[in-house]
Amino acid sequence: MNKIIFSLIIFISTIYTASAQEKMLIDGVVGVVGNEPILKSDIENQLLQYKARKISLPGDDRCYILEELLFQTLLLNQAEIDSVYADNNQVEGELTRRMDYFEEQMGGRKKMEDYFGKPYSEIKESFRDMVKDQIVIQQMQSNITSNVKVSPAEVKAYYKHIPNDSLPIVESEIQFSQIVIYPQIFDEQIEKIKTDLREYKRSVESGKDFSVYATLYSEDEAANEKGGSLGWVRRGDLVAEFSEAAFAMEKAGEMSDVVETEFGYHLIQFHERRGEQVRVSHILLRPKVKASEKLKAKQKLDSIAQLIRTNKYTFAEAAAKFTQDESGMRTGGIVLNPYTGTSTFESSQLDPATNFIIQKLKIGEVSAPFESQTEKGKTEVKIIVVTQKTTPHVATLETDYQKISDMALADKKERAVDEWIRDKQKTTYIQIVPEFRTCKFKYEGWLEQ
Repeated sequence: MNKIIFSLIIFISTIYTASAQEKMLIDGVVGVVGNEPILKSDIENQLLQYKARKISLPGDDRCYILEELLFQTLLLNQAEIDSVYADNNQVEGELTRRMDYFEEQMGGRKKMEDYFGKPYSEIKESFRDMVKDQIVIQQMQSNITSNVKVSPAEVKAYYKHIPNDSLPIVESEIQFSQIVIYPQIFDEQIEKIKTDLREYKRSVESGKDFSVYATLYSEDEAANEKGGSLGWVRRGDLVAEFSEAAFAMEKAGEMSDVVETEFGYHLIQFHERRGEQVRVSHILLRPKVKASEKLKAKQKLDSIAQLIRTNKYTFAEAAAKFTQDESGMRTGGIVLNPYTGTSTFESSQLDPATNFIIQKLKIGEVSAPFESQTEKGKTEVKIIVVTQKTTPHVATLETDYQKISDMALADKKERAVDEWIRDKQKTTYIQIVPEFRTCKFKYEGWLEQ
């Protein structure tokens, strides 16, 4: 079994910030668990990572890290005894994923190869055992707690022992349905946007700065703060139409024709490419909905709302018949949370306009029509009905049983791991060098041999 290295892959920030002197650490064994050594460099490399990420550690930094490494090595030692191994396909997939990230952060494969002084294949192979160990560690931790369950009695007992000032605050939780109409966009509005983007392109081709136009006019707020830059992106990061246009260009400064996507209309400028990544900037414009079309949508929704209030339709029936939101047609208007896949939202997960209306509605009350924006920036007019709404409150068993049950289960799993560590410490050979025997560890058994 190869020695455990706690870090998954040395963080790029560590590589860039570590000085030559820091990288030339004098190595040595500081501890042994079973047959596995823990090296001084393991501790120092992990410490550099924490510093690079500005993470503060409790107590003595090196003692804290050593205890983490002792636990990880104890898991690996027991995995060998229990014949727990990593699946080769899983190792290869995870290794490839991490190497892709590593390559991206270092600025390309050539820069990575130059830094390490070896070809990509050799760099990848040098990390294989590290990744394999990490997968085994995860499997062992899962095995320790796989049979841990909590009964209702245990949940109740756990809740009773939480100090009043430590009880969690539960955000408002909301379930609602909606009927959506998208106000009509006319061809002349779209042509106006395309004309504007083509004019920007001509201006840039004549010497103007693309980033100035992006900053002034683009409706992608996140990108226009950086002059329209999206940085390095992969094909999978982009919608199909944008990706096709971005990857079709080859010359720095080259610009696309107008590209239509579900987000709007784009002018894309190409900067450079490395493998399956491109660095591009863009200007995004969306057609502005006319006030008259918004009014038409509100009037139609007013009529639909009246049909619901007079029991001509249930809200679900009206949604199936009238909504222009494809998801709502299938769900009877029930809105699904894209973050969780459930129908429950926290207030912070809602767009401001919808959240504002929801806070004023009673359960079962149909709202007046109002305007909001979809996640993709499209203007929509809608009516909603709230089917469930809680107020922010201190968690109780009656209203928040599942949350408290999850907390109780996490606590019981932590205690199971504690018990496992203390048990294995008694039957596993463990040695720590004198330099670290003054450490105040959470588990004193590390020092009992």
